[in-house]
Amino acid sequence: MFIATNRLFVPAERAEEFEAHFRSNMRTFLPGVPGLLRSTLLKPTKDDQPYVSVNEFESEEHFRAWVASDSFREAHKRNRGIARHVTGNAVETFQHAEDMVLPQQRTE
Repeated sequence: MFIATNRLFVPAERAEEFEAHFRSNMRTFLPGVPGLLRSTLLKPTKDDQPYVSVNEFESEEHFRAWVASDSFREAHKRNRGIARHVTGNAVETFQHAEDMVLPQQRTE
């Protein structure tokens, strides 16, 4: 598995509009991307924290193909509407090292 993240710093007063734009882009451009397993937008719990976009791919090759695709370019051209809400960002990539899924535990 190959994971690409993007930390997106958005002022609190622009958060609602940013989320709407980002969500729309995800739903429009990500379905059907070869090798994309999951895409998640994490919302910060404090104003000084960034949003984090997490995209999980089957492989780095699938990620690179997505970045080189017309669909990626179109999505990011449309991101100009999102970009006005972002004051900074940082893209990071990772190889999968470990995963643990726990059964649902009762808390009674």
